[in-house]
Amino acid sequence: MSDADFLGNEEGLKRSLEMLLQTHAQSGAQPLPADLPDTGLGASAALELLAPLVLGGAAHLGAASSLAHMDPPTPWITWATTLWNASLNQNLLHPATAPVARRIEEAVVNWLAPYFGMSGGHITPGSTLANLTALWAARECAGIDEVVASDSAHLSIAKAAHILGLRFRQVATDATGAMLADQVPTDLSRAALVLTAGTTSTGVIDPLHLASEAAWAHVDAAWAGPLRLTRYRTLLNGIERANSVAVSAHKWLFQPKESALILFRDNAEASAAISFGGAYLAVPNVGILGSHGATAVPLLATLLAWGRQGLAERIERCVEISDSLAGFIKNDARLQLLAEPQSGVVVWRPARQDRFDDLLAALPPGMVSTTTIKGERWLRNVAANPNADVTTLLENLATALEMCLN
Repeated sequence: MSDADFLGNEEGLKRSLEMLLQTHAQSGAQPLPADLPDTGLGASAALELLAPLVLGGAAHLGAASSLAHMDPPTPWITWATTLWNASLNQNLLHPATAPVARRIEEAVVNWLAPYFGMSGGHITPGSTLANLTALWAARECAGIDEVVASDSAHLSIAKAAHILGLRFRQVATDATGAMLADQVPTDLSRAALVLTAGTTSTGVIDPLHLASEAAWAHVDAAWAGPLRLTRYRTLLNGIERANSVAVSAHKWLFQPKESALILFRDNAEASAAISFGGAYLAVPNVGILGSHGATAVPLLATLLAWGRQGLAERIERCVEISDSLAGFIKNDARLQLLAEPQSGVVVWRPARQDRFDDLLAALPPGMVSTTTIKGERWLRNVAANPNADVTTLLENLATALEMCLN
């Protein structure tokens, strides 16, 4: 006798799609049970309970005024393929449990790696693990005992050094958060130098020409890496000199969480150094993860649907939105722009610091975030949303300025 909950339920799946496409109000959400129910509600009732909470209570990252974080909306083709993935539950640890999914991941990596001057790599759940994987390979392949990164580097770099038992040294940055080349240690013969292409706070790009100066160079291109597929590709010139590159697909490749790539210039050497076998494995296990799912399927679907040009158009639209916003800020005497945005991140604040919190409160939720740079608070817009509407953004900002700064 088959268990119906493991079979496709056409009516239930149609209803779930209806819910997905409806507008839900969080106010209709019922409280969750305080304890695990002894008797289940059934699948249909559970969906009805959860829809107002999950769909109604979420942040809407594709809204016209959403421009606060490095988290994009996702194309609908990824919704469909993620559902496929959930139904199949492929495990790329074993070829027998994911024969097609393994080939798909290899194909996606082989498509993208050459844009960064890399020969291959694999997918990880995020750039935190991609950065850890890169520095693990650096330790094994280059014998490094130290990690050198800017004081604007992502916190995952310090985490990785700690986990791997490596010394961690920070390099000073300029006012925008970019690494100061003249502050980099002269002897990097036992070091991995980590350069950031798109810092979290300001989106600036470290001097990538330094990639040839260390025993191992890693570029954390979690944010700005996909610019290599656009007309802005020259902003990342020098990245091809690195030994490894991390890119977050769940940022400017518009993928669902959790999706990133770790790419290596010499993938054969790096992958061999971080591989383990086991009696139950038909092939070596490469990298940190054991079991992992078919994350490459939604990415492959997106790249097939859009092509390089379609992807580039959406990223370039985001950059144009950030440039328009920066231009408005620069030309308003009531505001201060930190610097021209390099990779779609606009950092600014009111000229009157005593009105910072008032202005922040007057802006719509999801339009702006905050960051601290050199001990000072700034407002931050991140152009991860191609659906953001410049007119709406500027109208919202103008209204908030009239309320707070006039």
